[in-house]
Amino acid sequence: MIEFIRYLKGYVLIKVWGFAPERFFNLCAGKNILLWNIRKEADAYYMCISLSGFKSLRKIAKKTKTRVVIKKRFGLPFLMPGLLKRKAFLFGLCLACFFWFVSTRFVWEISITGNNSLTDDRFTTFLQEEGIFVGCQKKNVDIESLEKEARKTFPEITWISAKFSGTELAISIKEADGASQSAREEGFADLYAEKEGTIVSMVVRSGVPMVKIGDRVDVGTLLVSGEVPVYNDDETIRKYRETYADADIVISRKENIYETLSFVREKKVYTGREKKKYVFRFFGKEILLGKEGGFPYYTMVEETKDVSIIKGFCLPVSFGKKVYREYLPTESMYTLKEAKRLLSERYKRILQGLSEKGITVLEKQVKMDSGDGNWILTGELTVEEKIGVQIER
Repeated sequence: MIEFIRYLKGYVLIKVWGFAPERFFNLCAGKNILLWNIRKEADAYYMCISLSGFKSLRKIAKKTKTRVVIKKRFGLPFLMPGLLKRKAFLFGLCLACFFWFVSTRFVWEISITGNNSLTDDRFTTFLQEEGIFVGCQKKNVDIESLEKEARKTFPEITWISAKFSGTELAISIKEADGASQSAREEGFADLYAEKEGTIVSMVVRSGVPMVKIGDRVDVGTLLVSGEVPVYNDDETIRKYRETYADADIVISRKENIYETLSFVREKKVYTGREKKKYVFRFFGKEILLGKEGGFPYYTMVEETKDVSIIKGFCLPVSFGKKVYREYLPTESMYTLKEAKRLLSERYKRILQGLSEKGITVLEKQVKMDSGDGNWILTGELTVEEKIGVQIER
């Protein structure tokens, strides 16, 4: 902080030499003139002194028969005269400050965290329908209304928080655990099947079960009712208590697999030739220095960087380069070994995808064949998965 204040006020590096430099220091101390960064080189002394202190050295130098010379100048007072002479630079600086000031009043980045089943694309589409997008004004974003509409549009959201962090709109979401959304203030809902299969297990936490283990259910079958009967002493129904049906219901079903791979593949043989084009984006508009591509066949790799003054203050400006690499297309045939390897990788990705969704694979029947110019992978899996979607009424 002290260095910053000194820079604002301005100071100089001086060289002192002569008859009595020690007396020079004593007189400076007597007049409360601050000297710092003092060092001796040969018969001379170098030190820093403020501008106000330097103006008081003439009499002291005369009394001590020493000479004082300015070696270097530091600080804003020495910088401003140069800036005032450079009108174009000063105009550009003012324009940049104005541009930065205006840019901070817009949203230049939207981040969404905490969403699992709710995809970024779905929520981004919702934001656009609400008039919220990259480039919109902050004053047009009603945080309270956004949170309310999000909970209304997406029942799976149990908690949402939106806030501004510089030019970024940060949205945090918490979703309900599976089909359970019991924390409701009013209303009730039934639990329906969204897939068909045979029930192998069920645990009902709230509501009245309408099916049992071993039953075959189709899409739309009522699994658990949200209307719970309340009986009189004579076992007649007095009324119905409304609740949100909630249960863990697991079904067994079949999952079919069908993957094809053409006999012929296109192979890219890179020639080693490439071209680099620099790109500049400003408010969504792209300026490419040069023509797009440049080769009959090419692949493109883009490397861009967003301009950010400080963390959280992103500007609608980015720059970078596009690298175009030429290749020659050639055709070749997949060998049986290659086809098995590629289709096996696809099959593993299918199993991994099922596992990530919480689906358990019990039996696998898979085979590979050929026909109509393709290698064909077919199969049938026996799986178990949790079902049940709440529908309010």
